[in-house]
Amino acid sequence: MDREPPRRSPGLAFLYGAPISLLGGLIGLGGAEFRLPVLVGVFRYAARRAVSLNLAISLITIASALAIRSGTLSLEPVFSLTPVILAMIAGAVTSAYVGVSLVHRISERLLERFIFVLLIVLGTGLVIESFLPLQAEGLLPDSLPVRLIAGVLFGLGIGLVSSLLGVAGGELIIPTLVFAFGADIRVAGTASLIISLPTVATGILRHARLGGYSDSKDLTGTVAPMGAGSVVGAVAGGLLVGLAPVGFLKLLLGVILMISAVRTFRHEK
Repeated sequence: MDREPPRRSPGLAFLYGAPISLLGGLIGLGGAEFRLPVLVGVFRYAARRAVSLNLAISLITIASALAIRSGTLSLEPVFSLTPVILAMIAGAVTSAYVGVSLVHRISERLLERFIFVLLIVLGTGLVIESFLPLQAEGLLPDSLPVRLIAGVLFGLGIGLVSSLLGVAGGELIIPTLVFAFGADIRVAGTASLIISLPTVATGILRHARLGGYSDSKDLTGTVAPMGAGSVVGAVAGGLLVGLAPVGFLKLLLGVILMISAVRTFRHEK
């Protein structure tokens, strides 16, 4: 059965982008994992196209969030994580490049299955995180070689998830920095944006070379307005972040993400 043509509606894209990023911002995420089911289920994009568009929207959100943080928070505490950040970027950029090629080679059905499993895993991770402390001692020893190797390995996994879902990867980067490397949650949030920026940019360049943005109507009718809504939502979420019960929100959003994944990507046999 043929898929219906995409539903391009700038107003609707903005209206979806703002609350998704608002809720994501309240728990320190950009909300890309929640946008993907919307792009497929509401806007009727095929999975491959939705991933590439989601990645473009993620770049807008990351760049805006990083600019806002740079103006309000000092980047000096992030410097102590520089070796880990560079190692994670090296791994993430490498696997993002390979992952985008995989997205364009496999069938739509297989890609949807990958997406379904990853969204369920991320939703489960949010539920588990809701019961964990916001700060923890790093599990890795304070050894630079060990941390560099671990950073590259973690980056490889994060870049692959980023390319398959079109997300920035903050939902994986922040817990990794906190629980594996012992980073402060606020420092981890800023470092996550720094790691995500080249990772997402690599994915976008790769998608562009493979024809992922050949239809300019997708960029003007969906990416630009949803990106604008995401920026507005992210700013509002950043301003309200101290007023929200983060643990409860992670639990709620984790459940919502799993339900959305089942409703959007489940196929009847």
